[in-house]
Amino acid sequence: MSEESSTVTGPGTPDEVDRLVSAWRRERPDLDVSPLEVLSRVTRLARHLDRARRTAFTERGLETWEFDVLSALRRAGTPYQLSPGQLLTQTLVTSGTMTNRVDRLAAKGLVVRGPDPSDRRGVLVRLTDAGRELADSALTGLLKNERDLLSALPEARLEVLADLLRELTVQFEAE
Repeated sequence: MSEESSTVTGPGTPDEVDRLVSAWRRERPDLDVSPLEVLSRVTRLARHLDRARRTAFTERGLETWEFDVLSALRRAGTPYQLSPGQLLTQTLVTSGTMTNRVDRLAAKGLVVRGPDPSDRRGVLVRLTDAGRELADSALTGLLKNERDLLSALPEARLEVLADLLRELTVQFEAE
């Protein structure tokens, strides 16, 4: 985390979004620009999160998509395997994209394909020990970076923020 981003500020401390909202209110007093106060901050936080994620993954030689697949398998629990269809559902990519990703992860020795005992034509993708260790290491790094991003807020406020964000996102996840 950079020195300037680690400075703890209070709830009344103006930020860049306050400045741009103020300018829009001055220039376009006919518009309600209040959505910018929330969503411009979400966008800016997303950029910081993206950087934190890329850093955690790059330090371990991973691309974001690789972590997505490895972590889906890791979350599945022992024996850390899923069908390609289950991976599609969890990573929201096309079947062609998933095939390519599994091929590339298999070439790195992070996953293996095997027959699905419940479906003679089916395949299961399983995390190797190396894949599990890499997923665990990347998750540890990611969580450290994400904790750093959230460090300006006390735990009680983080819980409130999580609840508010859940209220906003649940409408999109029901689609």
